[in-house]
Amino acid sequence: MAGRGEREGRRRGRRTPLVGRHPILDGPPTRKPRSAGLLALVAVLAVVFLVWGISGGDPGTATRSDTGYVDTGRTDGAGGLPVVALSGLPVEAARTAALIDAGGPFPGERDGVVFSNFEGLLPDADSGYYREYTVTTPGVDGRGARRLVEGGDGELFWTSDHYASFAAVAR
Repeated sequence: MAGRGEREGRRRGRRTPLVGRHPILDGPPTRKPRSAGLLALVAVLAVVFLVWGISGGDPGTATRSDTGYVDTGRTDGAGGLPVVALSGLPVEAARTAALIDAGGPFPGERDGVVFSNFEGLLPDADSGYYREYTVTTPGVDGRGARRLVEGGDGELFWTSDHYASFAAVAR
């Protein structure tokens, strides 16, 4: 004769105990553990994708950085700044660059004022060589932190952190 908890029957496709199963004394029914191999595979894939994402993906491609632009991985010859494509900047930067090329009109009253390069991050130049232009930031009141700075020879520099860092813009 079958002992306690050993006799089982079928009810709606599940195996259920017929007799002798005490819910408190015998504890909850045990389940078959999930495959440890599957869980290990999922964990390994998660780590791989995390590392890949942190490293910026394929090292041969441009990557978006926390400075708000797509870094081409190149540096300019003058100041050793990273070089970014205008197409890799926010769309508002491209609009501002088009206004700079057209000579205005500019939406901000401070657009076109002399940028003095007090931070010393741009290549050395005479006073008045650089001009700054606001790049609007959606959802931000006022000027925000994003700027394009134009040199006297038409070169452009991008900053998304109010002059704490710059990148040369390739058009």
